[in-house]
Amino acid sequence: MKTTLAVLSAVALTVSAVGYFTVGRVSNQLSASELRINAGRGQSDKDQLDGAMDILLVGSDSRTDAQGNPLSESELAHLNAGVADGEINTDTIMIIRVPDDGSRATAVSIPRDTYVHTDDYGNMKINGVYGAHAAAKREELIAAGKPEGPALEQEVARAGQLGLIDAINDLTGVEVDHYAQVGLLGFVLLTDAVGGVDVCLNAAVDEPLSGAHFPAGQQTLDGAQALSFVRQRHDLPRGDLDRIVRQQAYMASLVQKVLSAGTLTSPAKLRDLATAAERSVTLDQSLDVMRFAQQMSGLAGGNVTFTTIPVTSVNGVGDFGESIVTVDINEVHSFMESAAKEQVPEDSQPEQAPQQAEDFAGAQVSVLNAGSVPGQARATGEWLADAGITVSDVSNAMDGIYWESQVVAADPEDPRARKLAEMLGGVPVTANNALEPGSIIAVVAEDYNGPAKVDPEDAQQHVPVGTPGDDISGMSLGPEIDAGGQGPRCVN
Repeated sequence: MKTTLAVLSAVALTVSAVGYFTVGRVSNQLSASELRINAGRGQSDKDQLDGAMDILLVGSDSRTDAQGNPLSESELAHLNAGVADGEINTDTIMIIRVPDDGSRATAVSIPRDTYVHTDDYGNMKINGVYGAHAAAKREELIAAGKPEGPALEQEVARAGQLGLIDAINDLTGVEVDHYAQVGLLGFVLLTDAVGGVDVCLNAAVDEPLSGAHFPAGQQTLDGAQALSFVRQRHDLPRGDLDRIVRQQAYMASLVQKVLSAGTLTSPAKLRDLATAAERSVTLDQSLDVMRFAQQMSGLAGGNVTFTTIPVTSVNGVGDFGESIVTVDINEVHSFMESAAKEQVPEDSQPEQAPQQAEDFAGAQVSVLNAGSVPGQARATGEWLADAGITVSDVSNAMDGIYWESQVVAADPEDPRARKLAEMLGGVPVTANNALEPGSIIAVVAEDYNGPAKVDPEDAQQHVPVGTPGDDISGMSLGPEIDAGGQGPRCVN
């Protein structure tokens, strides 16, 4: 039974990109934080109210193990970890989204320098949120006379975890269901447990701060080398963005390695994975490993993908002059929602889209927002595009022109205009002789109640945090990486 649980846990957690394998909590060996997330909901519905299970995966630079014990001097030397500055930073932050059907897993990276607003500490980089809450809790406990030691460290860690979860909820619009954290030691132990991880570099690197000294091309890294590989950001063409891509490439290769028969059929490797997880991995109490394993049992490596949230700039300026990454929170929310949607196989796609394109041939369709709900025109335009209609423009209507939702055309009897009005929930069709033939305007106003209606509470305007730099909205921050078996992707 123990071997079976080890296999299931190894597959489930690794494939979801959490990458930590063991019977773990099931046999009370894996460190379980006292953290309980969304405790007010029942187990049956707590994971998937938004159509997906969401696991917050955090890699921290903590110099303690999962039980709060300090790492030995020899372990620190092996990790090339340097001297701690007294603060814990979370330099790897990913949200693992697993749709209800368990058909795939998407690991979404959040850049460490993403600038966010917190109620407790104002504006700050996302990688400092955990440390700020942890430091405040440590000061509080010491002032209350609690002695130093593992018990104090675990309380400190729990405060950091809760603070980070709140910040991630606000940033992504995702309600985190579960939490997994691995420290510096975890990268080393888990990598060594599977016999090393394959990576590929576009160019040789020699960077002493991280200890990254690697030739160009494909190679297999042991645990300490893998840690240097994922931590380097100096002397890289795109700095932290290239580091994120490295982390994703490493995780994809780790997933592929664990799914290989050589790992799953090796009792010794599974035992090593269990031992590694016991010392280095922390999960929240409510994660049911067996239930999760069953949900993920049919997942293949090619259906595990790694991507990054959209950002507006990577050279913004924070309140104290620091370099930051800026984001549009509404864009991030939309991006995360799309990651939870269940994919429809190509051979089962409806025939509606080609038919709609044919019905609206020659039409110039635009969408105007005449209401007070931000993003309503954009949401409606995206829905129409998904239905096969080409939308030429999405914008706000001029004040005082439209007061209710409608479709406007030069000829109100135009079958394309009437079809569009029907699609939008039966809104009226009105005439505007000033429009060119074929020009059709979909107006969504305060009374709009058709498809893709935006909840006003979800559409609140978010004040930008920090001063944006050069606008890179819409640009890809890196390739989408999957854990298929084609070998490691070459990265900077």
